[in-house]
Amino acid sequence: MAYKTDIEIAREANKLPIKEIGEKLGIAFENLVPYGHDKAKVNQDFISSVQDRENGKLILVTAINPTPAGEGKTTTTVGLGDGLNRIGKKAAVCIREASLGPNFGMKGGAAGGGMAQIVPMEDMNLHFTGDFHAITSAHNLLSAMIDNHIYWGNELEIDERRVTWRRVLDMNDRALRDVVTSLGGVANGFPRQTGFDITVASEVMAILCLSKDLADLEARLGDMIVAYRRDRSPIYCRDIKADGAMTVLLKDAMQPNLVQTLENNPAFVHGGPFANIAHGCNSVIATTTALKLADYVVTEAGFGADLGAEKFMNIKCRKAGLAPDCVVLVATVRAMKMNGGVAKADLGAENVDAVKAGCPNLGRHIGNLKQFGVPVVVAINHFVTDTEAEIQAVKDFVKSQGSEAILSRHWELGSEGSAELATRVAQIADSGASQFAPLYPDEMPLFQKIERVAKSIYHADEVLADGKIRSQLKEWEDAGFGNLPVCMAKTQYSFTTDPNRRGAPTGHSVPIREVRLSAGAGFVVVICGEIMTMPGLPRVPASETIRLNEEGLIEGLF
Repeated sequence: MAYKTDIEIAREANKLPIKEIGEKLGIAFENLVPYGHDKAKVNQDFISSVQDRENGKLILVTAINPTPAGEGKTTTTVGLGDGLNRIGKKAAVCIREASLGPNFGMKGGAAGGGMAQIVPMEDMNLHFTGDFHAITSAHNLLSAMIDNHIYWGNELEIDERRVTWRRVLDMNDRALRDVVTSLGGVANGFPRQTGFDITVASEVMAILCLSKDLADLEARLGDMIVAYRRDRSPIYCRDIKADGAMTVLLKDAMQPNLVQTLENNPAFVHGGPFANIAHGCNSVIATTTALKLADYVVTEAGFGADLGAEKFMNIKCRKAGLAPDCVVLVATVRAMKMNGGVAKADLGAENVDAVKAGCPNLGRHIGNLKQFGVPVVVAINHFVTDTEAEIQAVKDFVKSQGSEAILSRHWELGSEGSAELATRVAQIADSGASQFAPLYPDEMPLFQKIERVAKSIYHADEVLADGKIRSQLKEWEDAGFGNLPVCMAKTQYSFTTDPNRRGAPTGHSVPIREVRLSAGAGFVVVICGEIMTMPGLPRVPASETIRLNEEGLIEGLF
């Protein structure tokens, strides 16, 4: 049977005017800033007016380590939100915005799939409401002002060798990882080596996603450390006097975006830090606003639970005072078979033994999540090639881990296929069973926090870091930054730093290549192994097949 593509399904959606979606959450039209007929921003005055309301229940959707077989975390997030509404609950979905880098590279978009999508899919996966462009512009304005300050006399005595602020671009472009700027003579400034990161790795992105309002945003921007003097004293963004202008550029981007699912249920799509580099969660302001407007809020954390969920718990929840009432861990039979050693080309054939061999990866994630004191439900995202014996093998394994697995057919059937999952998740969220606590206390030394994550979540034997890195962490502690959480930048494909090691490996080490202080965002970025903060395009990028057809419609987005 031939199935329609995601973009074909999305294009046929029977969308409601965004005014009607706002009304479902009690948002009057005058409190929306429309971007066309099907998307809008929610203004800050309205957000401020609902802060005295009680919060709804918070449900986190995460997943096993991603495989080429596909897991469907965002699809499950959307399907669960639709399922909750189907069973009579007032629910909203909160996800991240899509980056152009993966869209034109290998990963694709971030709007769900099949009958569990958020629309307008094409807008969301391209320029949307311009938030990422605003973040890119604000970030690079600061870069320009730093170089300009040095050019016009360097009153702050910046050591040009210790400018830590790199430029950003929302595109995968490996050629920009390391560059030399200001070549061409005196008029162009002082040449220095620097580089580009992808916009979703920008500290400005992280700050926008962790700020509660514009005043908090401006204060955090001012706190960013951008360079050092020769005596190693820090230069802050506010010293460059860029924080005010950056806030102006981010004024509209700070407002959450409201759109809808295929079933016309409300969805907030706002912010998009990478989970293998940054903290991988949608904005705090979108999540906290949704919690004031809906009885159940379904949100997601990026990539596998060892990255996205860990950062959701240890960074986002810690900073925003949030606590999940239930966690849904997404897995597929196909991914279990890949973890069990089956090649992608052979996934269609029944192989119960391979499913069983691959389940330890799922079990590792279940155990990790339980360390945070939260109840865990496994959602088996259904593929049409799954057999009853394979599905039962996953259910039996999950039961042996002290949890439960529920088959969800939202991709094929929408909310009808996710109603059972939604019913059970709502029961658990309402039960008050969650006893959430972060993995480590604020006062723990930075290197011990890194070790706690590496040993408790990655199940590594040790963390490898040379004396320079350890000294840098100690300097930051002495400067008053020791209470910050750590944000691990690591490959998403494995618990180790080797992307080819699937399953649940033990006996490995976590090498630390670099540490970066994000003083404005409020965490220390720990770069592990060979992870890149500016990804490259694959051998055959998706952009080669993205085009406009004869009717002027987009083809190739997925």
